[in-house]
Amino acid sequence: MMKKKSIPASKPFLILFLCQMISALDVPLDSKLLEELSQPPTITHQSPKDYIVDPRENIVIQCEAKGKPPPSFSWTRNGTHFDIDKDAQVTMKPNSGTLVINIMNGGKAEAYEGVYQCTARNERGAAISNNIVIRPSRSPLWTKEKLEPHQVREGDSLVLHCRPPVGLPPPIIFWMDNAFQRLPQSERVSQGLNGDLYFSNVQPEDTREDYICYARFNHTQTIQQKQPISVKVFSLDSLNDTIAANLSDTDIYGAKPVTERQPVLLTPTGSTSTKVELRGNVLLLECIAAGLPTPVIRWIKEGGELPANRTFFENFKKTLKIIDVSEADSGNYKCIARNTLGSVHHVISVTVKAAPYWITAPRNLVLSPGEDGTLICRANGNPKPSISWLANGVPIAIAPEDPSRKVDGDTIIFSHVQERSSAVYQCNASNEYGYLLANAFVNVLAEPPRILTPANKLYQVIADSPALLDCAYFGSPKPEIEWFKGVKGSILRGNEYVFHDNGTLEIPVAQKDSTGTYTCVARNELGKIQNEVHLEIKDPTMIIKQPEYKVVQRYGQVSFECIIKHDSTLLPTVIWLKDNDELPDDERFLVGKDNLTIMNVTDKDDGTYTCIVNTTLDSVSASAVLTVVAAPPTPAIIYARPNPPFDLELTGQLERSIELSWIPGDENNSPITHFVIEYEDGLHEPGVWHYQTEVPGTQTTVQLKLSPYVNYSFRVVAVNKIGRSQPSEPSEQYLTKSASPDENPANVQGIGSEPDNLVITWESLKGFQSNGPGLQYKVSWRQKDVDDEWTSVIVANVSKYIVSGTPTFVPYEIKVQALNDLGYAPEPSEVIGHSGEDLPMVAPGNVQVHVINSTLAKVHWDPVPLKTVRGHLQGYKVYYWKVQSLSRRSRRHVEKKILTFRGNKTFGMLPGLEPYSSYKLNVRVVNGKGEGPASPDKVFKTPEGVPSSPSYLKITNPTLDSLTLEWGSPTHPNGVLTSYILKFQPINNTHELGPLVEIRIPANESSLILKNLNYSTRYKFYFNAQTSVGSGSQITEEAVTIMDEAMASRQVDIATQGWFIGLMCAVALLILILLIVCFIRRNKGGKYPVKEKEDAHADPEIQPMKEDDGTFGEYSDAEDHKPLKKGSRTPSDRTVKKEDSDDSLVDYGEGVNGQFNEDGSFIGQYSGKKEKEPAEGNESSEAPSPVNAMNSFV
Repeated sequence: MMKKKSIPASKPFLILFLCQMISALDVPLDSKLLEELSQPPTITHQSPKDYIVDPRENIVIQCEAKGKPPPSFSWTRNGTHFDIDKDAQVTMKPNSGTLVINIMNGGKAEAYEGVYQCTARNERGAAISNNIVIRPSRSPLWTKEKLEPHQVREGDSLVLHCRPPVGLPPPIIFWMDNAFQRLPQSERVSQGLNGDLYFSNVQPEDTREDYICYARFNHTQTIQQKQPISVKVFSLDSLNDTIAANLSDTDIYGAKPVTERQPVLLTPTGSTSTKVELRGNVLLLECIAAGLPTPVIRWIKEGGELPANRTFFENFKKTLKIIDVSEADSGNYKCIARNTLGSVHHVISVTVKAAPYWITAPRNLVLSPGEDGTLICRANGNPKPSISWLANGVPIAIAPEDPSRKVDGDTIIFSHVQERSSAVYQCNASNEYGYLLANAFVNVLAEPPRILTPANKLYQVIADSPALLDCAYFGSPKPEIEWFKGVKGSILRGNEYVFHDNGTLEIPVAQKDSTGTYTCVARNELGKIQNEVHLEIKDPTMIIKQPEYKVVQRYGQVSFECIIKHDSTLLPTVIWLKDNDELPDDERFLVGKDNLTIMNVTDKDDGTYTCIVNTTLDSVSASAVLTVVAAPPTPAIIYARPNPPFDLELTGQLERSIELSWIPGDENNSPITHFVIEYEDGLHEPGVWHYQTEVPGTQTTVQLKLSPYVNYSFRVVAVNKIGRSQPSEPSEQYLTKSASPDENPANVQGIGSEPDNLVITWESLKGFQSNGPGLQYKVSWRQKDVDDEWTSVIVANVSKYIVSGTPTFVPYEIKVQALNDLGYAPEPSEVIGHSGEDLPMVAPGNVQVHVINSTLAKVHWDPVPLKTVRGHLQGYKVYYWKVQSLSRRSRRHVEKKILTFRGNKTFGMLPGLEPYSSYKLNVRVVNGKGEGPASPDKVFKTPEGVPSSPSYLKITNPTLDSLTLEWGSPTHPNGVLTSYILKFQPINNTHELGPLVEIRIPANESSLILKNLNYSTRYKFYFNAQTSVGSGSQITEEAVTIMDEAMASRQVDIATQGWFIGLMCAVALLILILLIVCFIRRNKGGKYPVKEKEDAHADPEIQPMKEDDGTFGEYSDAEDHKPLKKGSRTPSDRTVKKEDSDDSLVDYGEGVNGQFNEDGSFIGQYSGKKEKEPAEGNESSEAPSPVNAMNSFV
């Protein structure tokens, strides 16, 4: 005890220190990083502790774990090793610890009852699962028993006992009758928690012979029933009749009537009882009372209140339910049963115990060699749980010793750990009500720094906003992070920067001068690494002219302006809203580039209009209110839809025609253009109106064609330019006589669904097409080209008939004829159908492949006999796949490709093949049923091709007269490389290219030192690989040899020379004098000659280009020698990928990528790469040298 008391004094500081350290070594959730770091096993999924299984199905015991290297798995059963290899019924899933016990193939679930535990182990430790108790569910039958009928006097209490068989898990109980209807329950009759049925007092209506208790076992999905129980309730009248037969009159009149009784508890018995429940469970307390009148139950807690929001009453308040109980819910709960004659109560003393629950579960610990740490395992419960530790699944007392480890109760302290200290520790907290088991590993890692943020990531931020530059990192020990700006900038410090613990650099208020390249450096004792990111500051988006409040008259026009200013590199989008919602879908709303116009304004247009401008980086908005006022009243002609026609009349009734007439309604100032006549078939489709015909607006009578066996009603709709009128009132009904059908079904087809049948289908006739009652169809068929008689069958009003027992895929002649009670329709036409298809029988033969070139081949095959196709020939499918690359001799995952050639083709082209590779293919015939067998696999090889470009070209180590070139072999050699070709040429100050030099390099070389080059000269390099077929595509790069130091020292900054300053002052004074003279002459009324005026204002498009206008000739002042903004040099160690290179000479002339800067410098990309900016401090004072002049062009 003294030892335990001495530890806590130092624990707070130690725990604080370790928590800081642990958080510093949290492993980021980077998939690539997690794949590379070693890690002890971690259990990720396991079966529940108490696992009840269905004895009819296979038993699956889950155990999944992760780790690096992947862990191996083993099991114990009832505390001893479980050798699954010796049990044929047990298998373990691949790359998993999950066990599958085969019960459905002869195994017995009872034979595998027991306690199972899984262990996942790798070289860094072992994690264990919970003890998983496997028990098969049981649903036993009710024991046979003889049930005596219950004879009860009216008003007495009654209990019908269920006593279900003991199952696993316990069954769900309910009472039903012989008709499987649940027995009604109420305050008087209810089911108790034990399943018994309680009657507080019986009534005559309770008499029945089918009180049946059912037990439902959900796990096995079975229901067992008890034998029916008979209950007979004797009323007072029936008792008197029975007694009268044996007793005198005085005895009969002395029989007691139904008397009321005060409450008596049926359950629980006595005045007190006890109940123990576990923390977090549901507490159920029950009181059921007998009595007449039926007692009412009330619940209270002595000395306290029932917990709010967790208390519920069930079973007509006979059951008190408290969810998620805690120790505070312990106490005495009283139920009171009361009726008009009195009351009775019962006190239940509730004690809440607790299985162990976590206060602080141990967490994984990642440490560096030599560091300290702790594992803390704290749990609570009632009674207090005991804590025990295991190391790699072994009790720590007998585990291998570790001098860096010290156990102190619920804490393990680690001091000066080494890599061998890595292990998985288990904390077990247990009491009499359960246990908790947690795995936590100690992983000792020694890792050099890694930066997880992608290189050269671009951040774009609006000016005066915060900028956050990421530098996600990992290392063990925890690396130190430093930030630099520019290529050779100093370390960033000061209040204008915020450095976050996760490596992020925050610039709270980013300005235009914050633009640039930032370098993040991470270092620890094992190494150093750096990464560059780029920051661009954009101008904010502004609304320089906002929409203004407008008042407009109804039917007028109004316009809101929204003129914006934004950064030229951002693309804005403008959205208009009305009352914070989308604009109405109305052509009156016209959205222009910088305005919103509303035509023909109405009262509904009144509201608030908002202009929202969005870019990818920011958003601004402005609003204005529109008020619509009434226009001055002016008389207007009201145009409206016509009124409906009326007075419909039917005349001239014939079997197939009738005449309809009507009177038009009011036109409402818009002439009627036409009338639409509609009909209703009251016999077949009552309530549904169909289009019949339409007539001009000047016509009020029409002759209508009719069909037999239709009960017609007609109505008329008038139409003008405004719209349609309401329909007229329906005409009187007219029923036409029946007749035989006029037409036969359409779209008759015969297609087999199986190899031995023929499915004949057709489109059924509509109701009015039947022409009479009793519509049927006569279906006829016979095999084509065979001298057979027609086979016919008459079917009801359906649309399909199936002929069975047909040969496979033979043609049939088919016809379908309509008939009704009055006769047949005309003779139908015949159609050709086919019985069902089957899969083709044979594969194509004589498959031949002709390789055309390295990426294309032609395949030939012989067609299969049509009889073996057994269906409609749809074509042939060619399956082909790459087996291996002949240059690498490495196999890969086979990805089959399929080409389908329609019809009876016997050849096809295979495009997109990879050069210098081995392929296989086969051919299959296809019909409507599917594919036939495949032909034997045919092997063919593609010849060599030209290679892809080298994977990279890197130029390093520039000296006065030499450069070092390094390169990577092509990603796709497409053959055997024979050599590399290097071409290079110098570039002078005016971007003119010098003589081209070519060098052939052996294929096994990966670097080259070029010597005897000119100093301070830019060179452009072209590099490609060759096979025997030819040269592949090239990549380019540029680099500069360094300048002679002696020559550089002789250069002088012209801007600092006295004579230059004096000259500039003289020029400025001369210009000032000329301006004064011009001002004086203008005031005197002097005028320039027309010629001088034209010369002074000549069209700039026809003037010769000056250096300030965009020429890129010789430079004559220091301003022209400034390097371009953002830098314009390609560093000599820059690596150019294939996709970033650009071989086009358009970069050197009038290409689409060429631009002119404000100072006349030419901006173009030689390599397609973004350039680094120059070092700070050299932007305005650099001497005019040939190198600088050349750099300003690059």
